[in-house]
Amino acid sequence: MKYSYFPGCSLKGLGRAYEESLLPVMKHLGVELQELADWNCCGATAYMAVDEAKACVLAARNLALAEQQGNRPLIAPCAACYLVLNKTKHYFHDYPAMKETIDRALATVGLRYNGDTPVRHPLDVLINDVGLEAIKQKVRQPLKGLKVATYYGCQLVRPYATFDDQYNPTTMDRLVEALGATVVRYPLKTKCCGGSLTGTVPEAGIRMVYILLNEAKKRGADCLATVCPLCQFNLDAYHAPVTAQYGPVLVPTVYFTQLMGLAFGLPEQELGLNRAAIPFKWRPAEAASAKVAAAA
Repeated sequence: MKYSYFPGCSLKGLGRAYEESLLPVMKHLGVELQELADWNCCGATAYMAVDEAKACVLAARNLALAEQQGNRPLIAPCAACYLVLNKTKHYFHDYPAMKETIDRALATVGLRYNGDTPVRHPLDVLINDVGLEAIKQKVRQPLKGLKVATYYGCQLVRPYATFDDQYNPTTMDRLVEALGATVVRYPLKTKCCGGSLTGTVPEAGIRMVYILLNEAKKRGADCLATVCPLCQFNLDAYHAPVTAQYGPVLVPTVYFTQLMGLAFGLPEQELGLNRAAIPFKWRPAEAASAKVAAAA
């Protein structure tokens, strides 16, 4: 299985742990990712609010490059990138004036976009192309005893994703269960983490982070699993101000790909787990039992 791969800015920066775990996991499953050559920032969701036309042109350049470089499905792991690329594709098809703007802008740099390239998320590919049974067969260290709250965030499944339910997504739940972990019921799985509010209106952003962490703690989760670099950053990096204002709610936040890597028995040091502010430590059930027995 071959796909084009759009890492986006986050996976090369603060969210590099996502890429560090995604690439070996996909390789382990026989999924070939070819990074899009000369890709540019998609503009994220913020640029859409500043200049929608230019934002769509910026994102469309990546889609045009994907068509030019083999026209394979384009995988976008970042929830914001996935949303923006899909939104641009829909705008291109649905609004003639936007299509004209995109066509004109791309022509100035010798590119053309036909609107054909599918934009896919890794969860979609893992569930619908690879399949849960194939994933289960790759598990070497089942995550038995680990309680996980799956957190999708507000951008992945709304409004353009077709591979999961927009209000009660379950793809990550089923994937985590296939790894041997227990998924705790987490009603806030699509509630916003606050996004950039943590840096612009801190009192509002910190409260939104607290609500998510506190709910995971109340549900008995050992960790939160997410698909979004900004969500992971907010839920991981702001424990200190959350604790100062609301009291301690220590819950590690990991990428779902890191859990996959652990279950596959891939080297822990190669999955980016060392980059988290709040350490996540998991030990296979057999190893934990052996340690307890040895101590006794």
